Formats: sequence, C-alpha cells, structure tokens
Amino acid sequence: MSPAPVIIAIDGRSGAGKTTLAVELAARLRAHHKVSLFHLEDIYPGWDGLAAGVERYISTVLTPLSRGQAASWTSWDWENHYDGDARVTLPAEIVIVEGVGAAAEAARPMLDAVIWAESPDDVRRTRALDRDGATYEPYWDLWAAQEEEWLGRDNVPGHADLRVRNLADGAAPAELLQLLPYLPALAPVLAPELSARRGLRLQAQRMEAVPDAPALFQSLYGRSANAVWLDSSNAGTEPGGGEPSQRTAAERSRFSIMADDDGTFGQCVTHRGGVSRISAGSSTVSVPGPFFRWLDTVWGRRAVRTPEGYPGEFTLGWLGFLGYELKRETGGSDLSAPTPDAALIFAGRAVVLDHAEGSAWLLALEAPDADDWLAHARSAVEAAAGPTVEAGGSTGVVPPAPPAFRSRDTGERYREKIAAAQHQIAQGNTYEVCLTTTLEARVHAGALDPWATYLALRRRNPAPFASYLRLGDLAVASTSPERFLKIGSDGGMRAEPIKGTRRRAADPQEDSRLRTDLATSLKDRAENIMIVDLLRNDLSHFAEPGSVTVSRLCAIESYATVHQMVSTIDANLLPGAPRAEAVAACFPAGSMTGAPKISTMAILDQLEAGPRGVYSGAVGYFSLNAAADLAVAIRTLVINAAGDGTAELSLGVGGAITSDSDADDEYEEIRTKAYGVLSTLGAEFPDD
Repeated sequence: MSPAPVIIAIDGRSGAGKTTLAVELAARLRAHHKVSLFHLEDIYPGWDGLAAGVERYISTVLTPLSRGQAASWTSWDWENHYDGDARVTLPAEIVIVEGVGAAAEAARPMLDAVIWAESPDDVRRTRALDRDGATYEPYWDLWAAQEEEWLGRDNVPGHADLRVRNLADGAAPAELLQLLPYLPALAPVLAPELSARRGLRLQAQRMEAVPDAPALFQSLYGRSANAVWLDSSNAGTEPGGGEPSQRTAAERSRFSIMADDDGTFGQCVTHRGGVSRISAGSSTVSVPGPFFRWLDTVWGRRAVRTPEGYPGEFTLGWLGFLGYELKRETGGSDLSAPTPDAALIFAGRAVVLDHAEGSAWLLALEAPDADDWLAHARSAVEAAAGPTVEAGGSTGVVPPAPPAFRSRDTGERYREKIAAAQHQIAQGNTYEVCLTTTLEARVHAGALDPWATYLALRRRNPAPFASYLRLGDLAVASTSPERFLKIGSDGGMRAEPIKGTRRRAADPQEDSRLRTDLATSLKDRAENIMIVDLLRNDLSHFAEPGSVTVSRLCAIESYATVHQMVSTIDANLLPGAPRAEAVAACFPAGSMTGAPKISTMAILDQLEAGPRGVYSGAVGYFSLNAAADLAVAIRTLVINAAGDGTAELSLGVGGAITSDSDADDEYEEIRTKAYGVLSTLGAEFPDD
C-alpha cells in the first residue's frame, strides 16, 4: 500500500475542456511528481449512465485510490455499448480525476481540491462535437439533461475550491499552477512549484526620462481592469514650514509606482468575510482563513534581489488596499462592508518613477512575455516624456453636475456622539476616540469618471501618498498625506501618524497664524503624543528590544489645503519575525482608532453604527524583497459601481476626541478635512 495521494478533481459540464486541462496539468506536474490520471468517460455505462457511472467511479476507483491502493475497474465499450476490458489505475503522489461528476457530493470527502471548469454553452457544444464527431451528436441533449438534473441536486460549482473559465487558449494550466499552491491541502506536496515561484529573477532598466505621469499611466494601463498607481503627486512641491519637515516630506515623495495584473505572473486577490479569492487570468481559487495568515504565505521572504543601482525599495509584488474591517483579525469586532476587506494585485512588471533623479525604472520578472513588455513600456515612457502629451494626461475634469452628498450623521448627531465619546473617556474606558462619519452620494455611472476625478484631486491637493486604484468595478482616489507603516527590506520599521489639522488660508499672514496655532496647541499635542505612545507599543511587538525611538515629535507639515501635526516612530524588526504579523500588530492605524486600540474600536463600533470600508484602512505595497510601504486611507474618495447603472460615492472623515474637545471645533475639523475632495467635485458638505 502506498501513502494516501493528493487527489484533484476537475469537474464541469461536457465540452468545458476538462480532459485537455487534466492532461496538460498532469504533464506540468510530472516535472516534480508522480501523477496518475483517471477519466470518468471511460467508466460511464452508456449515454444514459451518468448517475451510474459516478457511483461506479466513487466505489471502484476513488475509494481505493484515496487509501493509497490500486483501483481495479471495468471500462465501457462505447462502440459496442457494453462493458469493456478490466483496467487498473495505480496510486501516485498526485491523482487527477476528471469528468462530469468527478466532484460529486459523495466523492468530495475523499478529494483534496475541486476544480470547476466552465465555458459558454455554444462553445461547449462545438468543442464536444468537434472532439467526438457524429458519435456524440445524437446523444447531446440526453446527456445534457442528465447533467442539469444532477447539478440541480448537487451544487458542485458552489463547492469548488478553484474555478476556471476555460478559453481553450492554452493559458489555463499555467494559471492553475499559480493558484493550486494557495490551497492548504496542496501546499505541502506542491512545495517544488512554490519554491520556483519564490526563485524569481528581476530585470531592471533605467531610463533618463521625466514622463508626464498621468499620460504614462493612461498609455500603459488605461484599458486594464485592475491597475494601481501609488502616486507621490506632491513631488517637487514645497510642503512648507521648518526645514526638517520639508526634508522628511521630500523623502516620502521620491517614488511613484504604476502596475497592473497582466502578464505571466499577474494575479489579484479580494478578501471578504474570511475567504480570500485569488485570480490568475480566467482562474480563481477560494482560500478560507484570515487574510493576514494568507498574506504571510505570499509575502515576507526575500524572493528577489534588489537590482544593482536601483534606489527604490519596491521590487514588484502585491499592491492595493487593506480595508478597516480587517480589524476583525486584530482584536476588533466582525463587521461587513460594501467593499472588499482587502484587494491587492500581484504585479510581475511595473514602472517606478524616481522624482529625485528624474528617471524611470522598468521592472519585470523574467518570463516569456517580459522582453515584449519592456519594449512596449520603453516606448510609452518616451512618448509620455515628449513635447506633446495626448489628452487624458495631466487634466482632470470635475462632473458637470456636482454630486449631492448625504451624511451618516447630522451635525447635531455628530456632536451627540462626541459627548458620548467623552463620557467613555470620563469612565476610564478610553483616552482618545477617533470618531468618524461617512459622506455618501449616488450618481449615474456615466456622470462621474473616476480617472478624471482623481486627476482633478491630485492637481488640487497633491500629497506624498496619493493613489489611484482601479479594481474591477471599484475605484479608489486618495490624496493621503499620512504613512501608516513602512518596513524596509533591511527590517527598519517606521510609522508617521498625523494628529492635528488646520485649514490653509489664502492670506499669508492668516495662513501663518493658523500654522502657529496648530504648533502651539496643547490639545493637538496631547492627541498626537497619545497616538505616538500607542504606535510605540504596536511596533514593539515585533521589534528588537530597545530599538523603538521617536525621531520627530509633533512636527508641522503643510499641504495644499491643510496644515498637519506629524510624528515619526522608528524601530528595527526582530530577525526572522513574520512580517505579515508585524503589519497586523499595527493594524488598523492607531491614528484612526484612538487609544487604547482594542477597547476604543469596540466603542467606535457602537458610536459609528456602520462600516468604514476602505477609509482608514491602508493603501500601498508588499514587495518581493520583503519590504512594504503603506499609507493611511484618508482624504480618500471611494467609487463603487453598483451594477444597475449607478455608482455609490463615499468619503470618510473624522477627528480625535479627547476629554477637552470642543464639539463645535471638532465638527468644523471634519468639514475642513472633507473640503479638499468635496470642493474638487464642486460639491458641498451636506447641510444638517
């Protein structure tokens, strides 16, 4: 008797391409494993024998194979319509079974993975008849009726671990091999495939060019369903104020990153309610479990070397957002939001703009399509750096009819919540509460272009952590000035919380007065220092003892629409510490919860009475060299297409409440924070 094999079932209706898919997948797996392959069409007893064939398969083939025993079974002679010869299928390290019914309900307890293959009905019929010719044609309707009856009783697609829309273009086997190692039951046996994915080589090319960034993004990714632009849109601008703050802001604004999930290695993941769904091309795998546990399987180990001469930390990897509701994994309660709890793309190629050196870096993992993409990207950079830039570059157009926003809270209601938060502080349940509310508007989908809206936002309110994310029907347009957490490839960690805000004024003297007022505000300093203490504690969970330091405390930085009070906390990651867990230990950002974090999040759940979604989560990257850089998702407009011809806009705003907060001042602060986005749209803060 052999050890029990790993059994993969490929199921789907006739003509979905299961046989070809199974044969090609087996051929690829045989590079590292012994593989057995079983086709259910060899055992069905005739054209009306689907149910009987599935029963035979389970009892005479699957049951012994699952025990590591050889399976002896009787084939079917399709020409003579009778039992054929006796055959034997030997167990192996991996067994692939394919055919209609391969993942039937009675079979599933013995299976390690279920793949559901699907194709359009007309494609399936053509494919099946082309393969089997006139033999199958008279029986197509009979067999199809059996399939419908069977699937009516047994929802196999709903139990599939992985679904593939088989386009018969040869891409599906490679896509499956990218996704199968994510399944916990398959990860140990597919270790060679996983190791190959980590042993990647990175190509890097430097170009002496200063392209128009919006034009370049539109040229390379304008038609991509999933694309990310981490945009240091204030590069080259003066943040204002003291020189140390200027230098720090310039460091944060050095690089911009553009990428999509196309190409050989492209993938995307969305996480909702405890399930991560990872897609590669036309294939999608569902992996239950916490998001940060999944992140630990794909990030945190150095999979590539940083190219010589390349000054950036990003060496390709995952880019996107973590939503606030991921707090369920870090001590918060379980709430659902209309947007995913997390959404990331994996970029196997990208453009990095170095604003300090005036250069563009083209990065690509070695792959059959890498050279073609590099040539295409070089042409795009040259065109975007030319004297004439096509429309769609640097301009942004606001919607002709400003959206009418509604607020989750009226002014009176928000002030009541401030009083409730101060009551919690007086009771000793918290020290500081970051109380937020949400502005929402529903518009016709064609009335507001997310891309044009982002361009208008970045022009009006440039910021070091601005970003534009297009993830299917969801768009995120952010002009965030705040870093949540940076982890360098060398293990250096940095958090830069913002607490304390004043509006900018057109009159220089008034603007200077507002800046001074913020710098000398005891209340704002107290808020900031409380969050600094919280983040020192968060970082310490995975930091080398004694390495946590505060290099800046309550510094003032100025941006296009606001002055901000910013502090910087640094630490060194413990060697060998799990980096995904280090991120989780700091999530969500303390500047968006209050202190102490866990008890204050529970208070916020009661006061806010609704999810935050993307807002106050994080936007950024997880790089293949184990580095990460994440911004706090503030000053962020979320545009979520509803599928009915409309889109829901949401804008979160909030402020820190302490025992001496003045309700009117706090309400005015959230209006100030919303101004940059609302004024760009021509919209107003909703009246009470």
